[in-house]
This record gives sequence, structure tokens and C-alpha cells, in this order.
Amino acid sequence: MRNFIQLFIQLRLGLTKVLCIALLSVLIAACSSDEPVSTSLSEIANSTEPGIKITALSTKPWLITGGTVLLELRVHEGLNVSQLNINLNGKNITSDFREVSSESVQALLSGLPDGDSQIVAEIEGTQLSKSLTLTSYPLSGPIISGPQEQPFYCQSAEFQTVAGDMLGNSIDLNCSVSTRVDYVYWSEQAEAFMPFFDNEDEELDESLAEDIGMITLISGEEFPYIVRVETGTVNRAIYEIAMLHDPADGSLDPWRKSSHWNNKLVVTHGGGCRGGWFQQGNRTGGVMRRGLFEQGYAVASSTLNVFGQNCNDLLASETHIMLKELFIEHYGEPDYTIATGASGGSYQSHQTADNYPGVFDGIIVSSSFPDVATATIFTLADARLLNHYFTETNVEDFTQKQQRAISGFGSWASIANLSGGAARLDPIYNFDTAVEDQGGEVHLPQLETELYSASNLGGLRATVYDHTVNVYGTVANPLDGNMSIAQRPLDNVGVQYGLGALNNGSITAQQFINLNRDIGGFDHDMNHMPQRHKADAEASKRAIESGRVLFGGVGLATTPVIDYRNYTDHRETGDIHMIVHQFSTRQRLQKANGHTDNHVMQVGGLWGFTEDQPDLGELFKQMDTWLMAMNEDDIELDSALKTVRNKPASLHDSCWDNTSDARILIQEQQTYTGDSRCNQLYPAYQTPRQVAGAPLANDIISCQLRAINPADYTIEFTSLQTVQLAEIFPQGVCDWSRGDASGARHQGAWASFGPSPVNALY
Repeated sequence: MRNFIQLFIQLRLGLTKVLCIALLSVLIAACSSDEPVSTSLSEIANSTEPGIKITALSTKPWLITGGTVLLELRVHEGLNVSQLNINLNGKNITSDFREVSSESVQALLSGLPDGDSQIVAEIEGTQLSKSLTLTSYPLSGPIISGPQEQPFYCQSAEFQTVAGDMLGNSIDLNCSVSTRVDYVYWSEQAEAFMPFFDNEDEELDESLAEDIGMITLISGEEFPYIVRVETGTVNRAIYEIAMLHDPADGSLDPWRKSSHWNNKLVVTHGGGCRGGWFQQGNRTGGVMRRGLFEQGYAVASSTLNVFGQNCNDLLASETHIMLKELFIEHYGEPDYTIATGASGGSYQSHQTADNYPGVFDGIIVSSSFPDVATATIFTLADARLLNHYFTETNVEDFTQKQQRAISGFGSWASIANLSGGAARLDPIYNFDTAVEDQGGEVHLPQLETELYSASNLGGLRATVYDHTVNVYGTVANPLDGNMSIAQRPLDNVGVQYGLGALNNGSITAQQFINLNRDIGGFDHDMNHMPQRHKADAEASKRAIESGRVLFGGVGLATTPVIDYRNYTDHRETGDIHMIVHQFSTRQRLQKANGHTDNHVMQVGGLWGFTEDQPDLGELFKQMDTWLMAMNEDDIELDSALKTVRNKPASLHDSCWDNTSDARILIQEQQTYTGDSRCNQLYPAYQTPRQVAGAPLANDIISCQLRAINPADYTIEFTSLQTVQLAEIFPQGVCDWSRGDASGARHQGAWASFGPSPVNALY
């Protein structure tokens, strides 16, 4: 027993220092920004060239954080690893490496200084040598997301650990905490996780054996339900990493792994967006997932991967990169990594998988959107315009049925509901403003007195755009040219609101004209104005080039995607999580790749891991089969073809018919329109922009304009109405078929906004 306790104490004390990311510094003007690079393995040597190959296993060698990197040196067949001589910054470190095969050695290097280091390997008695530049950044970041947001409030004192105590105050201005490891067990009596040791003397409670629950892996193996949870900070975020492990089995490192871990990783995410700025956050996406433990997974997450605490997908991707590096340095390379999450978690999964390929090998998302910048924001902003029009400008002329037809939504209440969601675009909070027109949302009381307003133009702008200002850039504040605010990729010039409703007879020609004449737009402070709002051209360009507008043709071209959901389009109170957004993502994949064979949609299941709720557990099993088949496929060299070729034959687009006591699985292609049984059970509805003619992909920020064409309409306007229409659209109306007016294109994988100069976009 005493040895066991000593082991526990060693584990607690031995992990007080956070190990972080490993990635390379680069003199690489040669590395093209649109070259999709595999994430976890950054090879510099040509694999076909005889000699030595140096690989940063834990991350890109130009993005190392915390001075720590898991490194591998591999020699060509016929050479002897025992003859390797390895130097780091002129110091011989050969003895730090361990032989892991007859052709390779590995070491967990630590203590690298910030900036560039040089590792040089040579084989004694030969002319063969190889060098690699390693560039390290502080553990607190940033590496690619640009200057960090200020102010930034630490919340570790509000973070409750799995053991039930509070994490405690941060130890520096970057919100850092000492890394800790807790062991908890599932208490049958309390039906909750409890500390595995007594809090005061770390002695085992004698009654533990009777109270500890058991867990059964899918292999049928049963053992005590004990979970090891590591908690620390990286990139100013609090992270958790959890896996099944009995402390009696010893400590863990990249070469000593838990016998109950399947060598696979799941990264969980939290949703939200509103109020997601200026804070560290006090919860992760959740790592104590019994269903995932039963399948053998390790589970990781961080506070900046909860969108309600950080509504910035670039910062979320940076945190993903750093968290995965840290995981590999502590536990070794997983066979694969799955991202999972709903709503805001789907943004992060989609955009990290596409923009930083290899961080995630597969994604399982729910209640999904392609991104926050388009599908969500366009819909919210248009809903606020419509809500203002129907409640302030023209209260009497449109029935609820007509209002719903103009919005496209499946529920009339979604107009007001989504109008409130536009608060994430609005920097101004007013005490007496209706919820549907409110803005300036923050979660921390201390931020409320610092918020931007007409009387405090230097205050904090609590908006998606200002939170992502490193991407969008700035423009002079119209209220004070000496102050800057974030540029905004938001546009409704030329948008013919209600066009579809006009053409199907839901509204009259005069109603259509009145609506478009008076709907107006928003200034940069989201105040309603009579004229339409026009995007800042540079912001639109940056949004598209950097992947804030999900492209789908880089990492997602080779990533298995499973997209599942409950159906909320008919919710009486309204809901943003409409099924059309799922089809928007699929359409972008179709545009970028010419197919959607790596994208699976399922609707209406029982989404859990239990016998009563089996369908989510089945999706993880299917994804496991898919990814492992890809890993073992040595025949197909093309990554996109390999992804499609290895999709399980038993994994299909599906929906469930739950209209009777016996639910029925219907396996059929999920389509946006049609008369299939799934279309009847779960009809998709349009957004206001799609009613106005925008494409299903919903990826156009500023439409190109053309002259008004009578062929667009199923009705004939009177002469007066024709004149009115021309006055409303003096520059013309949207020609959605011509794409975005910026002409911008996605610029490729692994983009940086600094401080890393590699693949720097701006």
C-alpha cells in the first residue's frame, strides 16, 4: 500500500511542469501556403533519399511550444542507428534517444529556448548527415493566431477539477497553472466520480473496494472504473486529458501506455458563441465520457475549445494544435484523432480539419454549421433585419404566414429567436433594449463596465468580428476616426428579400417592393439604418482566403465526416440549428471536391452509447472501422481516394422514422429537397438569404450585381412598381451564379497570422 501511495505522490509531483507543442521553425519561403501538410508528422527529409530522416512527431517543427518536442530519427534500410551522432545547438544529445526499432530512435527533448534551435544528426564514418531547425514559442502562445486579445480574464479559480476541488489561482499573467494529475473512480453509492485517494492524507479508503464501480470495454474485459485526468494550461486555456488507467500499473509517457487505452484520441468541444471573448473559461468540452471510455478512447478538451467562451475558430484551431502536441509528448502518438462536438463544436471540427489537416483524422459532429462567419451570421443578421421590419417598420401588412415565407424558416418564432442571436454581432448593450435587439454580451461582470458605447468609444467591443480582428483587420470608427474597430464581412447590397415568397404567391408585388425598400441594413455598431450594409472588402477577402468561410477542399477532402442531428426546424420557440446548414456544408464539399462520398448524414437517432440510446456509440464504432482501414491501406496512395475507398459498407446516410412505437431505420441518401420518406419526416427549410436566391452552399459574402431582369419574377410589375424596384436597387440585384464579388480563393493549409512567419497570410 505504501509503495502505491508513493507512486501516486510521484505522479502528482512529477507533472508540475506543462509540456507543450513541438513544431519547426522555418526559413521556408519554399513551403507554399496552399500545400496541404500532414499535421502530426512534419518530415523534412525526402523519404526516398538514402540517409537520415528527422521527424517532429508531436507537431510541426516550426510551431513548437514550451520548449518541448517528441522527435524521431530514422535511418535508411541498411544503416545502423547505433552509429547515429546527434547534436542540439552544438551539444551532443545522442544519449537522450532511445531505440524504438532497428531503424529509428526517439527522444522527448525539453528545455529548447524560444526561437530557433538546430538539431544535426550524422552517421559516424560516413558523409551522411541531416539537420532540422526547430522553432519554439512560449507555452502560453500564440503561434499562428496573431497578437493575443486583451484584456483576458483568468478563470482557473472558478474551474472545478474532476476530483471536486477548485483548480486555484493562476501563477502568472498568462493564466497558467501547475499541471496536476487526479485519479477518480466511479462511486456506485454516490453515482458520481469520487477522488481515488482521501483528500487529506492520500490514504486509500478501506470501503473503496465495495464502492468502486466496474466498466466493461467493448472487448468484454471488465475492470475497476478508475480514470486518470491530467489538468493544466496551454495557450492560456485550461485543458483536461482523461483515460482509463490504474495507478498501480505505473506512470505513463510516450513509450509506457495505459493497458486500457486503445491508442486513439477523441477531442470534445463545447458549443455557443454569444459572450465568447475576453476570458479563459471555466469548463472544457467535457472529458468524463463513459461511452468513449468503454470503447477505449482517451478524451481531451480545453476551455478555448468551448465556443461560448471563445467564439474564434482560428484561436480554437491554434489551441487544438497545441493541445494535440502536448498529448503526444505526454502519451505518444495516437493511431488517430477524432473531433466531436455540436453546434459551435461543429465549426471548430470542420474548420480545423480543413485548414490544419492532420490535427483531426475524422470528425463526428452534430447540430452542425459549416462555419460561424457565413451560414450562422448571415442568417442571424437577416433575421434581425426582418424582425425589425415586422415589429417596428411595418407592423400590420404581413401575416405570420407571410413573414415565415419571407424568412424561409420552418417556425415563425425563429425570426425573433434568431434576431436575439445576432447579439454576437452587436457591440452595444442597453439596459432597456428588447432581447431581440440586444448586444454587448459578456459572461463576466467585471467586463460590463468596460464595454463599448457611444460614450465609451475606447471600450471593449464584444462581437465576433472584433474577437477575430487579427484576421479581418481594422477600419476607422465612423464615430471617431482616431479609433479603430474590426472590419466586417457582412453584406446585403442587392439581396432581394422575399423573392421566393413573391414567386410562389405568398406575398404580393407591392409587399415585396415595400419590404426591400424599407428593410435597410446595419452600421458597424449594429444600429439599424435605412440603407443596405456593405462588407469591408478586405475583410471579405481575408475571410475567404483564410478559411473563416469554410472551403472544404483542403483537409476535409480527405477527412471522414459523420454529421448527425436531432431535428429542431419545427420547434415552437424557434431554433438556429436548422438542417439546411448541414446541407450547406455538404454542398461546399461537392463544389470543392466534386463529390461528398466522405460525408455521412444521419437524422433522428437515439444519440447515446447505451442499449436504450445506441446510435452515437455505433457512429464511433463505424468511424473507428473507417479510420483504421485507412491506416492499414498501403495500396491507395491518393489520400482522397483512400478515404472514400475505405468507408465501411455498413455506414450509410440514414434517418429514423419515430412516428410509431417501433422506430424504423431508413437508409437512403439525405437530400435537401425531394419526396423521399426522410424528406417527408425531416423537411429542410431555407434561410432568408436562400429565399432571396442565394445558393445552398450559402458561401457568398458580397454578391456580384446585375441589372434587374423581369425573367426573375413569376409576376408582372406595374410601371410604377418597376420604377420603384429600380430605385431600390440602383446598382442592380444579386447574380448569385457568379460567386463572391471579391474573387478571393482559399489560400491553403496551415496559414498563420503570426508570430510564426511560415505560411503567413498577412
